[in-house]
Amino acid sequence: MPIEVDVAIIGGGPGGYTAAVKAAQEGRSVVIVERDKLGGTCLHRGCIPSKSLLRSAEVFATIGEAESYGVTIPKGTVSVDWNAVLQRKNSIVEQLHKGLQALMKQHRIEVLNGSGRIIGPSIFSPRSGAIAVELEDGQSETIVPKNVIIATGSRPRRLDGLVYDGLHIATSDEALNWPTRPSSILIVGGGVIGVEWASMLSDFGTEVTIVETADRLLPTEDKDIGSEIAKALKKRGVKILTGASLLAEECRLAGSGVQARVSVKDEALELTAEKMLVSVGRQGNVENLGLENTDIKTDKGFVKVSPNTLQTGESHIYAIGDCIGGIQLAHAAMHEASVAVEHLLGKKPSRAADRDIPRCIYSRPEAASIGWTEADAKAQGHSVKTAKLPLRIFGKALVYGESEGFAKVVADTATGDLLGVHLVGAHATELIAEASLAKLLDAVPWEIGRTIHPHPTLSEAMQEVMLALDGGAGHA
Repeated sequence: MPIEVDVAIIGGGPGGYTAAVKAAQEGRSVVIVERDKLGGTCLHRGCIPSKSLLRSAEVFATIGEAESYGVTIPKGTVSVDWNAVLQRKNSIVEQLHKGLQALMKQHRIEVLNGSGRIIGPSIFSPRSGAIAVELEDGQSETIVPKNVIIATGSRPRRLDGLVYDGLHIATSDEALNWPTRPSSILIVGGGVIGVEWASMLSDFGTEVTIVETADRLLPTEDKDIGSEIAKALKKRGVKILTGASLLAEECRLAGSGVQARVSVKDEALELTAEKMLVSVGRQGNVENLGLENTDIKTDKGFVKVSPNTLQTGESHIYAIGDCIGGIQLAHAAMHEASVAVEHLLGKKPSRAADRDIPRCIYSRPEAASIGWTEADAKAQGHSVKTAKLPLRIFGKALVYGESEGFAKVVADTATGDLLGVHLVGAHATELIAEASLAKLLDAVPWEIGRTIHPHPTLSEAMQEVMLALDGGAGHA
């Protein structure tokens, strides 16, 4: 007999399991179809494992700077146990995975381990949306839901002409499980993933080269963020090639490493490294879902949805998260999950614009932003005013020993509206939450500036930069 439920969700990542819990809390029966493990890319191949590695690298780097804090450690006594680093990462992932499994049981959410495929009108349902599930044990099930949510996520995009072996030439999926730390690496792509890996591996002592086709690192972020992060990485010995293109067809394995050719301003460079990490964006997992059996359309490899309701071409089928493109972040998928569930329940949710979802980079130093960059705000026709303060003027930054970075705010000159906030520095990924709340409440800069912030804290930078817009900062 087919499984009849209110909501069927294809994909058990952050978007999928959040939607499942939200629907179950509203009294709906829910089934998740997951072909791998609950938690998806974020838990098993992205956010959590990579941040675990970054934390280990940060601790190692901090110990290396212990003397600056008045702590003496005999030279040669501190080293990295890579197996222990990986074991810590794996134990964190496993703990969170078990927590998710318990959460599903708590809310009586059935999880089918297998691949789901949407089928057209049939004996099970007069409309498209029933799901044929091929279970991992070889058996099969059919789900007949009232609503479907597609939350199949994404995977690393691969460059044509490049031969991946997962060990020497790899994406971040494979690199997370490299059995040894590379002595040298060529990172293709200077976006968020490339920068985080460059930061982590350089802290561990790896010789790092980044190749980025744009004229700067982090080209989608505010120019000041890219410049500050590049300066910090260069200070640690990272070589950065911008305006550079990898000649994929001319890259090859050589001995125990990789030989690559890179075009930089019409000049061809020969580069060698033990490993190559390719981080050039992600593509949606939209294949083999049976979309051809529906009126659901795709655009450039992503599921097309109504921007406000997240409905597809079939009104009872929704899509959320990385598979719809846009800003591909776990917390964005979680937000979209809430929007989709509220809409299918008959409510009128409000979906945040991509620019109003905080963006975080977990390098050392960290970076975080929300809203328009200065350049984008101007391109949108805003007359802008900006303020920017270095973290080194704040006592907590000096006490903490991490004075690199800045706080920057972009506002509309005429209305005073807050357009964007951009941070680089220790704990920037935590500090950005205040700006996210300000955007939700439609707060203007002077309101944030009037809010009492404790002293000494890094959060004072947020208060002071808002006051600096109108010349009222106490530290500027």
